[in-house]
Amino acid sequence: MKKVVITGSVKLQAEINNWTNFFKNNNYEVLDYPREIEETKFMKKYPIRHKEFFESITKTDILFIMNEDKNGITGYIGAESFAELAFGLTQNLLYNKNIELVILKMPSPEVQCYDEIYLWLKLGWIKLYKEEKE
Repeated sequence: MKKVVITGSVKLQAEINNWTNFFKNNNYEVLDYPREIEETKFMKKYPIRHKEFFESITKTDILFIMNEDKNGITGYIGAESFAELAFGLTQNLLYNKNIELVILKMPSPEVQCYDEIYLWLKLGWIKLYKEEKE
């Protein structure tokens, strides 16, 4: 059974739940996904949760960047998701991991990391989800 980690905006819980269910229903083991942290416990729990999430990336077969549309931006990718994607890529480049880096959709040019995503797709370091289904 392949293992998957889902990354994306924690504010998109409905979409996260849909993708988590999709992967589980298609015989993937979901190692981790974005989870909201209660505001009153955020400063205490965030460092622990952050570390656990990056540890999950080192153990996964697939890192799925769930860049759903957000705030009117097509294929939104925030700083945190980009950092997680870059970490997965670093695992592959430096430590000879073979993590499949799959992005749901091409982000809009207004997304801060658009140029990097475009380059990494061109280099074959990441792939679009639609290519995954073909």
